[in-house]
Amino acid sequence: MSGFAQQATQKTGRFGNNFFRRTATGAAWIIFATLAAVAAFLIIQAWPVLTNFSLTFDAKGYPNGASLFQIAGPLIFGTVLAATIAMIIAVPISIGIALFISHYVPRKVGSLLGYLVDLLAAIPSVVFGLWGGKWLIPKLVPVYDVISQYLGWIPLFAGPPSPNGRVLLSASLILAIMILPIITAISREVFLQTPRLHEEAALALGTTRWEMIRMAVLPFGRSGIISASMLGLGRALGETMAVVMVLSAGNTYSWHILQDAKHSTIAANIASQFGEAFGNERSLLIATGLILFVITMVVNFGARALIARRAEFSGAN
Repeated sequence: MSGFAQQATQKTGRFGNNFFRRTATGAAWIIFATLAAVAAFLIIQAWPVLTNFSLTFDAKGYPNGASLFQIAGPLIFGTVLAATIAMIIAVPISIGIALFISHYVPRKVGSLLGYLVDLLAAIPSVVFGLWGGKWLIPKLVPVYDVISQYLGWIPLFAGPPSPNGRVLLSASLILAIMILPIITAISREVFLQTPRLHEEAALALGTTRWEMIRMAVLPFGRSGIISASMLGLGRALGETMAVVMVLSAGNTYSWHILQDAKHSTIAANIASQFGEAFGNERSLLIATGLILFVITMVVNFGARALIARRAEFSGAN
């Protein structure tokens, strides 16, 4: 290559690198600016409530004289409880499906199943809500009777179950079905990236397929599983329509997920109340939205810190 051609190639390479670096930096700043704008909007709109702790409200469905903390507390409780139950159900099943697709079936069958999982992730939440309310919940009522009969000694399942099935466990099951394809799709792609040499080395030691997965695949995909779970948790925390269409409106503390205890979540409460709210009531709803925003940010920062800590620990070893 002549000196002129080499010089031209170097200039082109520098231009491409600089362009990509500036584009990536600009995209990162756009994300940061968007989050800052959302936070500023929520704070400004909720300011009348945040700055006056003695302010009371008479919002629909709440008792007279309810303060921000009296209203937000049960909503936070319902949101976290529903999302936690959904994650407990969805994460193990998602990992199992992802491992089945990536390491147990032929590649062509796995690709077909992967497409079906991706299609399931594209179904709108309102469809899940309709399906859950009209078809799934009636099928669950007899199951709830059996659970209450044999597992009623556990506080979560204590008390007579609701005859209509519109309870927190139903909402959590629908949320688990909604987040399952997200966690499965990401975990599957991470498992497929496991170095082939690691798998072959484990098999060469005489391990079974499950032992190979436990020794090579799961440790390699741990950070991906955590990231996928956090994405699923974010959808579970912020889901509105499916929860609104399943749960009866309410605002209460209760660990009894089979009883008609009038649970609700922050997102579902905002969706059902915002259209009729005005003035301080609207500021109250936006304040609860700000609380949900903070919860989501804390969860994501915690997940990032956990992934970074595990990466640092692995590097140290």
